[in-house]
Amino acid sequence: MTTNVMSVFEELESEVRSYSRSFPTVFHKAKGYQLWDEDDHAYIDFFSGAGALNYGHNDDHMKDKLIEYIQEDGITHSLDMASKARREFLTAFQSTILEPRDLSYKIMFPGPTGTNAVEAALKLARKVTGRTNVVSFTNGFHGMTLGSLAVTSNSFKRAGAGVPLGNAVTMPYDKFVHESIETQMEHIRSFLDKDGSGVDAPAAIILETVQGEGGLNAASNEWLREIEKLAHDIGALLIVDDIQAGVGRAGTFFSFEPAGIKPDIVCLSKSIGGYGLPLALTLFRPELDIWGAGEHNGTFRGNCPAFVTGTAALDYWKDPSFEKEIARKADKITSFLTEMIDKYPALEGSLRGRGFIQGIRTGVPDLAEKVAEHAFSHGLIMETAGPNDEVFKLFPPLIINDEGLDEGLRRLELGIKDAVQ
Repeated sequence: MTTNVMSVFEELESEVRSYSRSFPTVFHKAKGYQLWDEDDHAYIDFFSGAGALNYGHNDDHMKDKLIEYIQEDGITHSLDMASKARREFLTAFQSTILEPRDLSYKIMFPGPTGTNAVEAALKLARKVTGRTNVVSFTNGFHGMTLGSLAVTSNSFKRAGAGVPLGNAVTMPYDKFVHESIETQMEHIRSFLDKDGSGVDAPAAIILETVQGEGGLNAASNEWLREIEKLAHDIGALLIVDDIQAGVGRAGTFFSFEPAGIKPDIVCLSKSIGGYGLPLALTLFRPELDIWGAGEHNGTFRGNCPAFVTGTAALDYWKDPSFEKEIARKADKITSFLTEMIDKYPALEGSLRGRGFIQGIRTGVPDLAEKVAEHAFSHGLIMETAGPNDEVFKLFPPLIINDEGLDEGLRRLELGIKDAVQ
């Protein structure tokens, strides 16, 4: 593609745009695990809308349900009025997701994006506990609004706030400083569970089980269990931000399931709407539901078309083979990445993440970005992560078949080979 196809975006759109710089072509069509640009060049999608398209593009089942809903003049905008679409989503989520996992949560629909779910969680935790401080972790990312930015560690994103970000304290994430669980927890408890540390008792501890933007750092199950115990010991609520790692991305519907923990509050967005339509949920234990009517609201709280596609998406989880297939293909990704680390020592690579949220951290400055750039030239869409973009990450849609996954991995190796030459 010649650069003039991007001229409209360069001339009329703000400099804040990001992905149109990384993928300099004009996309027009998408299906399953592929996208096509205006010149009909096909690309394999290892990006999945930054985790918003776990079920791929234009899923037939969801599309049929959405078209049917639109054609019957189903209500599109309803704030939080009761609607048929809302009722069907609530009952499907309860029966398909919560009950089989022995989870008891009230469901709140904040504004339709991830940061809205986090803001609601923080507000509720402070309201319930009467405390103001919140503990977050190194390399954590929770959103771009002020409350979410306060518990985000990335200095570039924090600087964009333009105001001081307070009422939060950062602790080291799993293995950030020490490998030993005992040493890590002794350090964290010395600040949060002892007098004289100068750290106010927190309302909540917020974390990602796999840090998406922070570099695909995956916390161990043992560390997660210790953090849950700490939260209980100090009277804080545990918030798991499952916006990027949830809805199957880390292998199970909720990323915290393998650890056997039950967070007090859970934040979901991105793929919860199934089709890429905006939707967010804040889940919390029923006894925490002390909101007054309308105390936290928003014009787009809930999204009826997203309820329709989100309900259809939950049908995937009724079949146990779906989750088994995620695990099988995740093993294939892990094996491939391990092979690349051994085959290309110039990467100075190490494996990061788990499930369908994996990548390679390279010790060579700017190399991860070069891998992503060269992969794009071979028709593969992927991005980088980490505080210095030192990780190239694989986010294929969960529904990708073996043929598509193998071809995408082949193109990734071409990108790696080009980048290290």
